[in-house]
Amino acid sequence: MQASLSLSLSPKSSTTISSSYHSFQFPRLTHSKHLNLRFCGLRREALGFTSLKHHESHRRVLSSGRNSKKVSPSMSANGTPPKPFDYDLLIIGAGVGGHGAALHAVEKGLKTAIVEGDVVGGTCVNRGCVPSKALLAVSGRMRELQNEHHLKSLGLLVSAAGYDRQGVADHANNLASKIRSNLTNSMKSLGVDILTGFGTILGPQKVQVGSSNNIVTAKDIIIATGSVPFVPKGIEVDGKTVITSDHALKLESIPDWIAIVGSGYIGLEFSDVYTALGSEVTFVEALDQLMPGFDPEIGKLAQRVLINPRKIDYHTGVFATKITPARNGKPVIIELIDAKTKEPKDTLEVDAALIATGRAPFTNGLGLDSINVATQRGFVPVDERMRVIDADGNLVPHLYCIGDANGKMMLAHAASAQGISVVEQVTGRDHVLNHLSIPAACFTHPEISMVGLTEPQAREKGEKEGFEVSVAKTSFKANTKALAENEGEGLAKLIYRPDNGEILGVHIFGLHAADLIHEASNAIALGTRIQDIKFAVHAHPTLSEVLDELFKSAKVKAQASSPGVSRNYATSGRRDQHVHNPAKQRDWANFAGTLELIGGLILSVFASWFSLGLAKLLIFPTIILPVLISV
Repeated sequence: MQASLSLSLSPKSSTTISSSYHSFQFPRLTHSKHLNLRFCGLRREALGFTSLKHHESHRRVLSSGRNSKKVSPSMSANGTPPKPFDYDLLIIGAGVGGHGAALHAVEKGLKTAIVEGDVVGGTCVNRGCVPSKALLAVSGRMRELQNEHHLKSLGLLVSAAGYDRQGVADHANNLASKIRSNLTNSMKSLGVDILTGFGTILGPQKVQVGSSNNIVTAKDIIIATGSVPFVPKGIEVDGKTVITSDHALKLESIPDWIAIVGSGYIGLEFSDVYTALGSEVTFVEALDQLMPGFDPEIGKLAQRVLINPRKIDYHTGVFATKITPARNGKPVIIELIDAKTKEPKDTLEVDAALIATGRAPFTNGLGLDSINVATQRGFVPVDERMRVIDADGNLVPHLYCIGDANGKMMLAHAASAQGISVVEQVTGRDHVLNHLSIPAACFTHPEISMVGLTEPQAREKGEKEGFEVSVAKTSFKANTKALAENEGEGLAKLIYRPDNGEILGVHIFGLHAADLIHEASNAIALGTRIQDIKFAVHAHPTLSEVLDELFKSAKVKAQASSPGVSRNYATSGRRDQHVHNPAKQRDWANFAGTLELIGGLILSVFASWFSLGLAKLLIFPTIILPVLISV
């Protein structure tokens, strides 16, 4: 979910952290002002917690270069817009991306509204990552209870495990409802206006919400309309036997045999759910290998653990050109052709088919033609700052697009990060999001996570730019905590530059991989090099030591930024606090004693000055001064 970190910052000084691509300016820590930094994903308010800061009335001064502007929040914490506009910021789409942008905008003092034509929460909360994780939590428990060998190795005896399908479905639905309610309440409590209706852009800074009579203006507009399941031509979806992920999350049935078209994140996660609940699965993959989006080495290991031992078979290098739903007592029929030759290959007859071929942007009907914007395969074209680009290649003033609708990185937490980045820009602080630092995860059992480049991508980049690429690996079998859990199957892989220690990519397959990846993603985001991060200390025994060993095993030619000194102490000017030096401590003790003696003598002199009078202190230069000098 959402993490929050508050730092005290001073605007007068800054520290520069550089990578080979960018140089970032970070204010130096002091005790003066507080800045609330939030990471991407669902905000903490989505869990029902709200900040008390929005009850305060205060003024923020936001500057960019030579120009500055003042934004004054109202007493309700939703700022006062410029007179020509209804709002400072209008967001079309109330998914995770729109929600993250809205909350950050309120923090910045902007009067904010969010438009939603369906339900708050978007795909992630209602038909994606939230309910799917509820189903995967069930599949994980089922796997533990069904693994008799694993339980016996821990000394546990458990009777046969079973499940209630409707109870499992209710768990997923209840979780989505709870998060959706919390998202809505969090925005309302902070003063964000929720406008119900489909948003259509009528022109610059003008949006129609629902009926033609409801027209809203805003200084800046963010498009955050998300995506919908992509269904290739020739596939007939009936919502019962031929389904998308939207239908599958309702878990209306558990088929004996289900074909899953596509072996990416969505397909893999549903294969984990269905096989744990008793189904047989057949993958249909257009490319020559399963899990084509993963690092090849991680993909091979994942196939050995997640595919081969389970009731799963697969067809690779084939297209499903036609899928007919089950009807009149006949099964679902899938016609396959060779992906290269286009010759008929095979015909499958199964109980159900899940179409997991990716997602398509939901941008139809937005009225983009009114501002001369042409989509590219449905995606809204944007630059690195999420500013919308029109058909002539020009930036559309005051219009931004985030999340799945722009296609840069179709992940919920990426959408939220992009939204926060846009709010930073419209409030006067230039910000460019480094997408290579955004992690991704597949919540199978065990999990898969990654950040940055795969090994083939890194080597291709190295060849083009003329630098060497190295790889380091460590196994979960060497980790005490993993062995205690009897979960030693796993691998962590580091791809890096040995000349300067830059982290190019990290890939993990194993227990809680989705949680472990963030140390690597934060290191990439902050430009931290391997020679520095290898001095970080990890609690023992924990799974985090997998990353600790991974960084320590890397062979980097460059030296650490501050050899032998913790970076935290070095950057704060307290270099000696963690170094034990008895001789230096004795010297300081003797010096302190001398200062104490001198101070006492000086106090005596002043006491004598006032009690004896000036005349009687003629003895000072002849008696007391030599004593002080000798000391």
